[in-house]
Amino acid sequence: MGDFTMTRDVLVLVPLAIVIGVIGAGVSLALLDMIGFVTNLLYYQRLSVHLVSPYANTLGPIAVLIPIGGGLIVGLMARFGSEQIRGHGIPEAMERILINGSRVDPRLAVLKPISSAISIGSGGPFGAEGPIILTGGAIGSIIGQLFPLTAVQRRSLLVAGAAAGMSAVFGTPVAATLFGVELLAFELRPRSMVLIGVAAATADAIRMAFASSHLVTPQPIFVIPSHAPLAGFDILGAAVIGIACGLAAWLLTKAVYLWEDLFKKLTGHLHWMWWPTIGGALIGLGGLVDPRALGVGYDTIHAELLGQLSVAALSLLFLVKLIIWSGALGGGTSGGILAPILIMGAAVGGVVGHILPGASPGEWALIGLAGALGGVTRSPFTAIVFAFELTYDQHILLALLIAATLAHLVSVLVLKRSILTEKVARRGFHVMREYSVDPLEATFVREMMQTSVVTVEPATRLIDLYTSLPEGSPERKQRLYPVLDEKSQLVGSVAWSLVLAAKDAPQQCVSDVMLSSPVTAYPDEILRAVADRMVRRAVGVVIVVNRDDPSRIEGLVNQFDMLAAREKLLVEERHVERVLSLRRVVGRRASVQPNPLAQPASEARHPGDD
Repeated sequence: MGDFTMTRDVLVLVPLAIVIGVIGAGVSLALLDMIGFVTNLLYYQRLSVHLVSPYANTLGPIAVLIPIGGGLIVGLMARFGSEQIRGHGIPEAMERILINGSRVDPRLAVLKPISSAISIGSGGPFGAEGPIILTGGAIGSIIGQLFPLTAVQRRSLLVAGAAAGMSAVFGTPVAATLFGVELLAFELRPRSMVLIGVAAATADAIRMAFASSHLVTPQPIFVIPSHAPLAGFDILGAAVIGIACGLAAWLLTKAVYLWEDLFKKLTGHLHWMWWPTIGGALIGLGGLVDPRALGVGYDTIHAELLGQLSVAALSLLFLVKLIIWSGALGGGTSGGILAPILIMGAAVGGVVGHILPGASPGEWALIGLAGALGGVTRSPFTAIVFAFELTYDQHILLALLIAATLAHLVSVLVLKRSILTEKVARRGFHVMREYSVDPLEATFVREMMQTSVVTVEPATRLIDLYTSLPEGSPERKQRLYPVLDEKSQLVGSVAWSLVLAAKDAPQQCVSDVMLSSPVTAYPDEILRAVADRMVRRAVGVVIVVNRDDPSRIEGLVNQFDMLAAREKLLVEERHVERVLSLRRVVGRRASVQPNPLAQPASEARHPGDD
């Protein structure tokens, strides 16, 4: 009955988590270099791995051909390499966890980063974090497959790799850990959180080592001017932006799957291999309208957070980014969603912030960034910490909390599923994002066990036992009968199925067929432990015995009693009652509402009775 169920077995996995963190960081930084190399080569005709935006290219209309070519290459890689490289990576990681025992094809660790580097480097309006989350997860899964581990342990290592990749890309180890726990681990337990945190911290340490050599941007990656803590009307403004971001989450999610549905209508007319090419044409045309919408866009995010973009520029950026990002993603192009969400969320905050008093446009943009992330991914804690780690702006934490919370609220109310779980649901699986204490963990056996129990003696004939249990009687529904000796001590059990078969062997006694070592439980055990025992032993009923004297029975507990524990929770969730009532006092006398549980007037005591 400890607080947690983690055992020392996790210590064996900690070194693996460190290795995954190191490899994940290396692959993540290599992906950023590949994106930089492709962008420099295609848009600026130079050899460099420095991460740049296509925004400043001078190619003119011919630049439209670059994302078209990138989409064609990605489509060919998906067709002849692995179809799993399509999309933004996070739903694919969730699917591997849900249906494949956290086993990932090793090819994915190679094909996903290469396809993403080509897609993003050729102008794709995506982030690098989605592909690296899937790639890091693939690395964790591959390492886990090299050792004799359970599916749950492989899952923890897969998520650890995903968190390591995100931590290395953004330099946000805490947010990466929260992201893994909130979204991918499907549990909040030390056995997974410890490994995720170790891998994320290791990856960030590796990243900082490279930062000291000026190969990557040091933390925080977005440096913004200091300001006073937000208060007063600024807090109300954060609430307004949070609601706006919740509605934007609805728009972004619907846009992606509207495009996906449109592309699916091409099935039978055009192979899906060509869909990324169509998405590339859309990206190229959008780039002519607003080049800021192309590429990863980290420089664009920084400009938004510095308040350097006008309302018109922010509005145009949001519109173009939304169209080309959702269209290309709906067509199956390889790329992430986090950076685009940050860009569009910051644009929403910046636009709304221009009509709000108090904070600067850059501060409103940061609030919108967190609100959009919290609303779209439905991971509000990740959004808050992520925005903080990107800027180290501690004065805005309260506003981030309000915006992310309200965006999460609106998103949950207006959307049945998030942009991540919708894709999983369309593939025939369900993801429950609510984590709560299992009622079996909070209910004792003594609360649900049956204390009125029919017992038998070893010498009793089975046919006599059968005839003594009339049809429809509660005794016949018991299904398992404890066997007691002459001293009323437990010596075994006999199942109802054996009693039912007694017609064919009228001379058989209970002692001939009874189980001498029945499965037992104690009254002070929680139902979860007993349920696990029932599953392991393949039984539906367990005898409850006294802990100090296991030969003395206390009752029975069966699978229906487990359901009764669930019913108890449902009653707590749905039963509405008014516990306290307010009394209206007039002078020295009070007007009291009648209470149906009160004593009759003839039995009631009055102040003068004493």
